[in-house]
Parts: sequence; C-alpha cells; structure tokens
Amino acid sequence: MGYAQLVIGPAGSGKSTYCSSLYQHCETMRRTVHIVNLDPAAESFDYPVAMDIRELISLDDVMEELGLGPNGGLVYCMEHLEENLDDWLADELENYLDDDYLVFDCPGQIELFTHVPVLRNFVDHLKRKNFNVCAVYLLDSQFMTDVTKYISGCMASLSAMVQLELPHVNILSKMDLVTNKKDLEDYLNPEARVLLSELNQHMAPQFAKLNKALAELVDDFSMVNFVPLDLRKESSIRYVLSYIDNCIQYGEDADVKVKDFDPSEDD
Repeated sequence: MGYAQLVIGPAGSGKSTYCSSLYQHCETMRRTVHIVNLDPAAESFDYPVAMDIRELISLDDVMEELGLGPNGGLVYCMEHLEENLDDWLADELENYLDDDYLVFDCPGQIELFTHVPVLRNFVDHLKRKNFNVCAVYLLDSQFMTDVTKYISGCMASLSAMVQLELPHVNILSKMDLVTNKKDLEDYLNPEARVLLSELNQHMAPQFAKLNKALAELVDDFSMVNFVPLDLRKESSIRYVLSYIDNCIQYGEDADVKVKDFDPSEDD
C-alpha cells in the first residue's frame, strides 16, 4: 500500500514552501518521501522533483498555442492530466514501491479543489492504485486576523472536504509571521457565540440569520479546525507530519521489528 499527501490551498498559502520543508525534515530523519509537482505553471523548486506534470504539459505552451489566459490555461492543463491518468500517471507510478510516500504539490487555483472534478478524479485514480490519500489544506495565518476572513477560509476548506471526500487536515501556515499568537486562540478553537458576536459586529443586521448558521456550522459539527505550523521549528513540522501520518495510517501495516537478544552466560 502506498501513501500520499495532496497539498492544496489558495495561491500564496505556502504549499511549495511546506513541501520543501517537509522534504528537508524527512531527509534529516532518514525517511524517504517523493515530492510530485502538479503545477504546470511552476518554474523552480527547492526540492528534488520525483514526478513533474510539465513533462506532460506546461502552462506556457498552452497559453502560447491556444491563446488562453492563465486561469483557462491552467484548467486546460489539469483536464489534460485527467485524460492521461491511465497513461502518463500510471506509468510514472510504476517507478515507486507499494510502501512509498508521495507528496503532491498542487496548483493554487481554488476551483480545482472546490467544484471542478479534476482533483477528485485524480484522487480516485490513486485509490485504485492502492494509495491511502490525505488532503492537506494550507491556509495563510493572516486569515485568522479577521472573523470574516476566517469564515471565508473555513467555507473554502469545507468545500474542498465535500468535493474530495478524503481524510482532511487543515494547516495554518506562516505562523512565523504572526506577532501576537494570542489573537488566534479564538479561531483555533472556535466557539459559536464568539464567532457570532464578531460577525454581527462586522455585517449588516439582515445577515444575522446567515451569521448564526455559519457560526453553528463551524462550531457544532467541528468539521473545520486548524493545526498551526511554524516552519522554523522542527518540532512543529514533526507534529504536523505525525498528525497526517495518523490520518492515512502510515506505518500501521509495517512489520514489528524485534531486536535479537542473546542471554548472558550468567543466566
């Protein structure tokens, strides 16, 4: 059985930086992970690329040949990937063992993981190839400085959860840029009454019922919560990785290693 992280989130949320730091951390631990680039617009990387969608199709070529803009071109590239799941991707996956750990660095175009079915079909293909997959959703910590931004981030994350139907981990990235972490506590462990009070202060009275429904959705069902990540701290990266490993049951089917023991001669 293989294991995979699908690293998603809005543009600028730190997905590639997360992948690079994760690779360096695992290299230090002498643990093998393979980073896969799924962004046809990517230009450079701070990690070795095990598989690269640009070998199949690149955004620059699509924009030049078809006259599409960046957004339309990116969707075209991802749909082309979807059409080649049984060819290009299947051939690439043949190079990896059953217990390999893949991390897919995805584009930041939000519709790819909220309502366009490309990544959903990509995930289904991985599952058919016997991969346990976890969606890792990165959100910039600046979304936690304002209640309306926070609700927006939660709804986008929830949309991705519904679309992909995967074990889902929300990562609060760029914690090293947060100057006052006390301001985040209400959002890391939200309470409906606090969220509702702040929403009502920011929005017009006619939105009161909608605010109440949103606050209760976030609080009552506990479907959206965030794990803070500070890439300056190895302990933070280690905690996040162990959290994700637990979601995809990494290592649970490994053989138990028993150390040989020779009884002493006195016994």
